[in-house]
Amino acid sequence: MSFLDFLADKGLIAKEEAGKFSEESLARNEAEKLLSEKGFDAEDIVRLKGEFLRIPTRSIGDVRVPQDILKFIPEDSATFYKFVPLGVSDGVLEVGIVDPDNIEAMDALQFISTKIGMPFKVFLVSRQDYENILKDYSGMTSEVSRALSTFEQEKEGRSAGLPDDDIQDLNAPVRDEKGKVIVEDAPVTKMVSVILRNAIEGGASDIHVEHMGEKVRVRFRLDGRLQTSILLPSEVHSSVVSRIKILAMLKIDEKRKPQDGRFSTRISDRKVDFRVSTMPSYYGEKVVMRILDTGKGVLSLTSLGMNEKDLAVVRGAIERPYGMILLTGPTGSGKSTTLYAMLNELDRDANNIVSLEDPVEYSIPGVTQTQVRPEIGFTFATGLRSILRQDPNIIMVGEIRDKETAQLAVQAALTGHLVFSTLHTNTAVGVVTRLMDMGVDPYLIAPTLILSIGQRLLSTLCKGGGKPVLLTQAMRMIIERNFADLPEEYRKEIAIPESVYEASPTTECSTGMRGRIAAFELLSVTPEIQESILKGEGETTVRDIARRNGMLTMREDALLKAFAGRIPFVEVNKL
Repeated sequence: MSFLDFLADKGLIAKEEAGKFSEESLARNEAEKLLSEKGFDAEDIVRLKGEFLRIPTRSIGDVRVPQDILKFIPEDSATFYKFVPLGVSDGVLEVGIVDPDNIEAMDALQFISTKIGMPFKVFLVSRQDYENILKDYSGMTSEVSRALSTFEQEKEGRSAGLPDDDIQDLNAPVRDEKGKVIVEDAPVTKMVSVILRNAIEGGASDIHVEHMGEKVRVRFRLDGRLQTSILLPSEVHSSVVSRIKILAMLKIDEKRKPQDGRFSTRISDRKVDFRVSTMPSYYGEKVVMRILDTGKGVLSLTSLGMNEKDLAVVRGAIERPYGMILLTGPTGSGKSTTLYAMLNELDRDANNIVSLEDPVEYSIPGVTQTQVRPEIGFTFATGLRSILRQDPNIIMVGEIRDKETAQLAVQAALTGHLVFSTLHTNTAVGVVTRLMDMGVDPYLIAPTLILSIGQRLLSTLCKGGGKPVLLTQAMRMIIERNFADLPEEYRKEIAIPESVYEASPTTECSTGMRGRIAAFELLSVTPEIQESILKGEGETTVRDIARRNGMLTMREDALLKAFAGRIPFVEVNKL
């Protein structure tokens, strides 16, 4: 039976119209034409075809398919075989196809399924829906490809027009210190512009541009993980690096030593800052750009993911009239975000709050924020001396990097100021030892240090992206061992569940994880800990005292978040 015969049996077309075509493909095309003439819309036609072919159908409409779903099927395969990814449900890739009778297309889909290690389910979609989804592929790759094509043409003495770009500052002519316009290749300008714009729109925190020998790899850091976004030909490397250097006002001809710079741009009326670092490497300079999106705004303390007990400790500490609150953790652990959240909670009308930052990441109304510039001698230490003459109540120092800054911060806390800062140590308890190593005497640390917060960032589960997994006896024993040295009065409040969660792909989230949350460790300095610091006792003694007072480690805080289904259990192993 042909599709025409099927429609005739349902009374949708006349029976004499059904037997005109012996070839099924022609009959199907004619049937669609007849249905369209009779007023059936594309969705109705697809539904009838699906009923005839016994294939489920899917209507897409204006729904956009996320980029992390599109990556399952390459653009060239989607174009050639007329199928596109729709989403992921219960670990199954859902695929929209225009012609399910195409054997080659089904073979190609089977190959892709094996390669990505995910089964697939086919849905019949209209040609219009297919073409709409195909447009979603037209992102960075296609724009960079057009720019590369133009770059090649100009090398051969030809030129081609480029579409306007929405990053105006990035495409504008760059002038040197004397005001003279620096001449550059338009296609390279376009390439860099597209890469930066896509990194910002994709929520990346960093961009890495590195020469790999045969190719230039561009990677974005998304939720803490580096992902290759595009590969460029090796011949464009020097031009791309030069363009970035020009934006950051770095020396183009200096390739033997590292350089640091910064620049800003506007996207959709919001300012975005970039910190640029270049480093010589075997094949050529590597460029890393940190993205500081000021338009994201400052998070509140309650949205950071602290438990109620820790939240109360932090709020109590920031209400103190003087002392020092230090945040610890490696680069990229969210220390600045926590600092800004604490500053945002303060009374900015009654207090004179001054900050020294490198760089100023977010603007907080009511806070005097100052950018340090080591290249002209305006460091954290020199800035801190000046701030103390500005009649501050509260001081925020972006980072304690050296002995001089550490001693000045402690002196400021001793003389009636509340001081916030960050320090690079592995744990909250390690702050005391680190300050001593920097030359700060224990008798100065004990009365000034109020609170030390250690933190790390962990990936969170998407909504509906968690699959429960029963805890084995061995896993339960490992968990119980983590809490073994916690006093019973605190340990009894922790309920270990029967199951935890692992990441599971969803329609909108291909990995099952999106975004990050911090695991915290709070050392609240009690009189007993002060006495231990004055005696010069080591980290072990301070930690034992803190544990007796109920301090949870970062790993234990992560376990509680895993129990609550906020993070997959595997993330706990990162701590």
